Amino acid sequence: MKKLDHLIEKAKSTIQEIGTAPIIKDYGQVLEVKDGVAIISGLSNVGYGEVVEFQNQVKGYVIDIDEERNGTIILGDYLGIKGGDLVFRLGYTLSVPVSKEMIGRVVNSLGHPVDGLENFTQTTNYPVEKIAPGVIKRKSVDVPLQTGIKVIDALVPIGRGQRELIIGDRGIGKTTLAVDTIINQKGQNVICIYCAIGQRNSKIASVIETIRENGAMNHTIVVSASASEPVSLQYLAPYTATAIGEYFMDQGKDVLIVYDDLTKHAWAYRQLSLILRRPAGREAYPGDVFYLHSRLLERACRLDEKYGGGSITALPIVETLEGDISTYIPTNVISITDGQIFLETDLFNSGIRPAVNIGLSVSRVGGAAQTKAMKKVAGKLKLDLAQYREMAAFSQFESELDEQTRQFLNRGARLTQILVQDKNQPLSLAHQVAIIYAAANGYLDKIEVTKVKESEERILSYLNQKGRRWLERVNKKNVIEEEDEVELKKLINEAL
Repeated sequence: MKKLDHLIEKAKSTIQEIGTAPIIKDYGQVLEVKDGVAIISGLSNVGYGEVVEFQNQVKGYVIDIDEERNGTIILGDYLGIKGGDLVFRLGYTLSVPVSKEMIGRVVNSLGHPVDGLENFTQTTNYPVEKIAPGVIKRKSVDVPLQTGIKVIDALVPIGRGQRELIIGDRGIGKTTLAVDTIINQKGQNVICIYCAIGQRNSKIASVIETIRENGAMNHTIVVSASASEPVSLQYLAPYTATAIGEYFMDQGKDVLIVYDDLTKHAWAYRQLSLILRRPAGREAYPGDVFYLHSRLLERACRLDEKYGGGSITALPIVETLEGDISTYIPTNVISITDGQIFLETDLFNSGIRPAVNIGLSVSRVGGAAQTKAMKKVAGKLKLDLAQYREMAAFSQFESELDEQTRQFLNRGARLTQILVQDKNQPLSLAHQVAIIYAAANGYLDKIEVTKVKESEERILSYLNQKGRRWLERVNKKNVIEEEDEVELKKLINEAL
C-alpha cells in the first residue's frame, strides 16, 4: 500500500511540474474556398492584414473583414483546404524575409527563392503593407537616374525617388525600356528590382536572361508572380517588391523598382474582389482600386539624410488598348505618378524606337533631375521636336516652302533619327551629350536622313578611340565647360 501511495505522489508531482495551464487559441472555420480565396467565419477579433493558419499548416492573409465572415487570400496550395477546416489566428501581420543575399536571385511573392539555388541564410522580416514616409522625412528629387536612353535622359529625365509611369499598347517596347534602364545601372550604385506580375513564364525567363547576358544580374532582384500562379500571389507581388526595396532604402541605398505591369495587378485585384462579393464600380473594378496603387507608389521617395538618405525610384508599367490613356486604370496611375512616358504604336511601326511620343510624355520633376551637361545640349530639343512634328504634318499639303521652314524640317528629321536607339544598348551620359550636340548644332544637316545612324556610329567609335579623356571627364563632372565644348567640336569634325 505504501508503495502505491508513493507512486501516486510521484505522479502528482510530475504532473505539477509539467504544468496544465490551458493554451488559448482563437479559431474559426472555413465556409468555402474559391480560386485562392477562403471565406471564414468565427474569427471575430482578427484584423486587416493579419496572418492566419489553416489546419494543414498553410498560411492565409486577411484582406476582407465583415460582421459575420472574413475573406482571406491563401498563401500556398489552396487545393488542400476545404469547407469545414479549422483556421487559427497567429496574432501578427504579414511580413516577408529580406536579405542582401537576394541580390542576383529570383524570388516569389513571399520572398522565397524559386531559382533552384540555396536558401537564404540570414534574413530580416519587413512588413508587406507599410505607411509611406511623411513629408518631413522626404527630400526633393534632384539626383538624376541615368537610363542610358537618349530620348528619356534628354527629354523626360528621371530622378532618384521619382515615380515615372511607362504606358502604351502591348508589344511596343515598355518592358525593353525598363530593362535597358536596369542594365544601365551597372556601376551606378543602384539596386534594381524587377517585379513581374501576371506575365508568361517564357517572358519572365527571357527578361532574366537579357539582364544576365548584359551583366546586370549582380545588382538585380527578380520578384516573380507569373500568370500561372494564383491571383492572390499576383496581388501580393508588388508589395513584396516594395518591402525588399525599403530594406535597402533604410540602409541609405538607392533602389529602382519596375512593376511589370500594374494593369495585370488591377485585374488580379478585381478577380479577388469579385470573389469576395465586393460591389463592382467602373469597368467592374471595386471602388478602392485607386487606393490599391496609390498606397503602393507613395512608398517610392527620396529620404532626407537625417533619415538615411536612401531612395526608391518606381517605374510602373501600364498597358493600354489602342493607345487610349483615358481609361480607368491609366488615368488612376497617371494621377498618382510624377509623369509618364507614352509609347505610341504608329511611331513604333514607322521604325522610331523607343517609340516615345514627346507631346504626351512628361516628367513633373523635369530639369531638377537632369545633369547640367544634358540640360545645356538638350535645352531646346523638346520644343524643337514638338514644333517639327506639327510643321511636318502641315508641310505635306504645301507645294512650296520657304528656306527657313525647309531648314527647320531638315534638322527636325535628323533630330528624330538620332533619338532612335537599339534595344539593350544604353549609352553613357558623355556619349549621349556628344550625339545630341552634333545634331542640335547642325553637324548632321548635310547628311542624308538614311545615313544619320551611320554617322552617329562613326562619332561614337571615334570618341571611344580618340576622345576617351573627354568622355571620362564629362561622365565624372556631369558638366560641359567651354574648353570641353571646343574639344567636342574638334572631335565631331574629325569623326565626320
